[in-house]
Amino acid sequence: MARKKTEKEGENAVDKESNSETFDAELKDRIVDLEDIPHVGAAIAEKLRSSGFSTIEAVAVASPAELSSAAEIGESTAARIIAAARKMADIGGFESGEKILERRRKIGKITTGSKALDELLGGGVETQSITELFGEFGSGKTQICHQLSVNVQLPKDLGGLEGSVIVIDTENTFRPERIIQMAEAKSLDPEEVLRNIYVAQAYNSNHQMLLVDNAKELANKIRREGGKPVRLIVVDSLMSHFRAEYVGRGTLADRQQKLNRHLHDLMRLGELFNAAIVVTNQVQAKPDTFFGDPTKPVGGHIVAHTATFRIYLRKSKGELRVARLIDSPHLPESEAVFKVTERGIEDK
Repeated sequence: MARKKTEKEGENAVDKESNSETFDAELKDRIVDLEDIPHVGAAIAEKLRSSGFSTIEAVAVASPAELSSAAEIGESTAARIIAAARKMADIGGFESGEKILERRRKIGKITTGSKALDELLGGGVETQSITELFGEFGSGKTQICHQLSVNVQLPKDLGGLEGSVIVIDTENTFRPERIIQMAEAKSLDPEEVLRNIYVAQAYNSNHQMLLVDNAKELANKIRREGGKPVRLIVVDSLMSHFRAEYVGRGTLADRQQKLNRHLHDLMRLGELFNAAIVVTNQVQAKPDTFFGDPTKPVGGHIVAHTATFRIYLRKSKGELRVARLIDSPHLPESEAVFKVTERGIEDK
């Protein structure tokens, strides 16, 4: 009798394993709604969406405290929901280096318009990474952002990703007239190019951070409606509001904490949508520097550690600009010279 019971339990275990595999296969073939996550009902799903958690990936990478606050549930329940979302989204856990290499092959690169600058970046601006452009006024930061907003819409064989762009403008520097010039230089329809660029002006640092959540909702909406997927998010500039609002050493800790969260939200956004994150940054002069360049980017170690690629831009003669790669996980420190013309970013 005991023997028969054991065999039956074995059969049930095989059935459960088979059902689990079938369920996992089905998940990969369909879009999963929040209501499909265990422990998530209609009311909790609605609260999560209103707080910016509109996909299972967003839930999977959240912390229990964040989810608990957003959905007004206990942290233990939030932890169970996150664990279930991670399993459904296939996020988390250890992976072999081989699998990471395979995933890295899916990363796209956007041409800057200059072959020299592309080579400096290892083939172009990389998706799922934060690329920081810093330098003095007139060094070409905003010009590169405008050019990338056009180039990301190019076909893949021309260095684009056939995607759309979200721009968070903190200094009122976005100019559609400049986009038209650059689009015409690439033989693109200027109206179509502008239609695929979504711009929001940030009025303070809190609004700037909120716009990242709004960008997530917009990217999901575009994906649902079958538009060009968001492949580039631009923040021009990153530190303008933080620098103006947090003055003095007494506010430094609060500023850096908010800035850290803002940068990690941007990184998460890039990973969820396989998009490139490009941020511009201001500089400050260090008067106590007697040798070398006294120009340093603002934002401190938080920005330095979070940015994947850091590029220092400086003016040269006439239209010429010099880009120096000062930090990268796998590329050597080097320089490239390019020029900013009426047509856009070009080789010298």
